[in-house]
Amino acid sequence: MNISDYKALLLERDGGVLTVTLNRPETLNAFDEQMDIEMSRLFLDVAEDDETRVVVLTGAGRAFSAGGDIEHMQQVIDNPTRFLEGMQRAKKIVFSMLDCPKPVIAKINGHAIGLGATIALFSDLSYAANHAKIGDPHVKVGFVAGDGGAVIWPQLVGYAKAKEYLLTGDLVTAEEAARLGLINHAVPADELDAVVDAMAKRLANGASRAIQWTKASINIGLKQLAHSILDASIAYEALSNLTEDHQEAVNAFREKREPVFKGR
Repeated sequence: MNISDYKALLLERDGGVLTVTLNRPETLNAFDEQMDIEMSRLFLDVAEDDETRVVVLTGAGRAFSAGGDIEHMQQVIDNPTRFLEGMQRAKKIVFSMLDCPKPVIAKINGHAIGLGATIALFSDLSYAANHAKIGDPHVKVGFVAGDGGAVIWPQLVGYAKAKEYLLTGDLVTAEEAARLGLINHAVPADELDAVVDAMAKRLANGASRAIQWTKASINIGLKQLAHSILDASIAYEALSNLTEDHQEAVNAFREKREPVFKGR
């Protein structure tokens, strides 16, 4: 695995632990096309990399990831084919994470929003700084939560709470997320690195075959569920990309005002 091939992601090794940092801090690590492409091949590379035993995912700067890049949203409104390509990459990210034999730990150093939240929640373990918030506000930009949120949220917190958060797009604090079971632990920000490092090294020094095959066993049902949902949810999100409400949300974000939705 050639870590220098990655540009939007910063890859660093410490023994068997590979830390992957979403590295667009000037945009709060929002996903543009380049980061999207790199994420869609990251876990395929990791799966074949003998040096890596554990992956830690985190974000540069103040956020884990703000989710979708608003300028990229306008680009795919103008060219829907690019949106469909992006949605296929989102599907590839989810399944490559589930198929990757190496444990993945999300170190949520700041807000994890939209696709950022999806990636954090599909990780095998998740630790968040107390000040971080997590949410999937697709509906607030006139989008369907199609890139994985509709799959993973109900599995972690149950259907009632998942519907509450996905239908409103409201964010949840790290402490509440831990209480609900959305993430594993919320810890003080100044302790986050040490806590994650300790778990990463523990897993890296463990019986790797047993750990990997246990992950594979646990993920069988989750992969079946993802296969049954993602194609439909991605198709619905593609339709929502064509709506007036989504364009209105993008316009409102650019103009720094609240969107006025009309249901069309």
